[in-house]
Amino acid sequence: MTSAPPPRLLVLRALGLGDLLAAVPALRGLRRGFPDHEIVLATPPSLRDAALATGAVDTILPATAPRRGVPALTGWYGAAPDIAVDLHGNGPESYAALAALRPRRVLAYACPSSDGLPPPRWEREDHERVRWCRLLRAYGIDADPDDVRLARPSCPSPAPDAVVVHPGAEAAARRWPVRRYTVVVQRLVAEGHRVVVTGGPAEEELTAAVARGAGLGPHDVLTGGLPFAELSALIADAGCVVSGDTGPAHLAVAHGTPSVTLFGPVAPRLWGPPPDDPRHTSLWYPGPPGDPHGTSADPSLLRIGADEVLAAALSHVGRRSTGREGSQPVKVNGRA
Repeated sequence: MTSAPPPRLLVLRALGLGDLLAAVPALRGLRRGFPDHEIVLATPPSLRDAALATGAVDTILPATAPRRGVPALTGWYGAAPDIAVDLHGNGPESYAALAALRPRRVLAYACPSSDGLPPPRWEREDHERVRWCRLLRAYGIDADPDDVRLARPSCPSPAPDAVVVHPGAEAAARRWPVRRYTVVVQRLVAEGHRVVVTGGPAEEELTAAVARGAGLGPHDVLTGGLPFAELSALIADAGCVVSGDTGPAHLAVAHGTPSVTLFGPVAPRLWGPPPDDPRHTSLWYPGPPGDPHGTSADPSLLRIGADEVLAAALSHVGRRSTGREGSQPVKVNGRA
């Protein structure tokens, strides 16, 4: 006699790699809270391997929409989800996309509770990891915002112990200038460190400009979007990761790899690494909130200088050769 399939729990988080990694604590809370459910994550197909690496997801429902919008969940098949969870936004669009599948229960910031009480309150000043754990706790599901670590993949790193510099980001607002990245790479190499430059799909021109300006060879440029396991191994075994507020920065936190993250439109208290973890340095100058998806570099991001980034990176990887004088004081969260 064939046993009945397990009930399914659908989670909507159809955004980028950094967004997925910020949701890992909530996904693991759901895994512990619903051990007998099949957990299906609606997310872009390019994030399949990353999602499965969390250990909290069983199946991927491919789902994408332009400009970080809410996708239509037309790929859902079979019976309605037993439970649907909105980790995409605060509605109403994302809630409506899930409700259209007629789940027995929806957990969302936009959803009134079954006893008629108001929905959980969306707090603008929540850190992203805290926000989704707080949503689950409002429904009686325990989740730990510090539960972010990923296991190292079994494949070898393409550049063990290298300083990984990732100059790209999905939006121009979070891209520090190429010429400043070039200066940092040049000086790290002069200090005796191997540096590799990484980039995602369609970032070949950007990575080539940094590498060319810094005098790196083609073997030190890993671009075009590495397969997730290879990228994960690279970050896990890196000496340090230098990047803007984007996926590799979150992956460095997930692996406990030292990192220097350059923030601009969004403060590190909202998206950054744990502030008390000495392995991670957040560089940021306070200013008016910006648009993280804007089309030009954020003014706060542009206040960060190359000397500050270099000093922060060297504080993590150590100095091995030339005995240069130290750089300017590092600004950590805007403070000297």
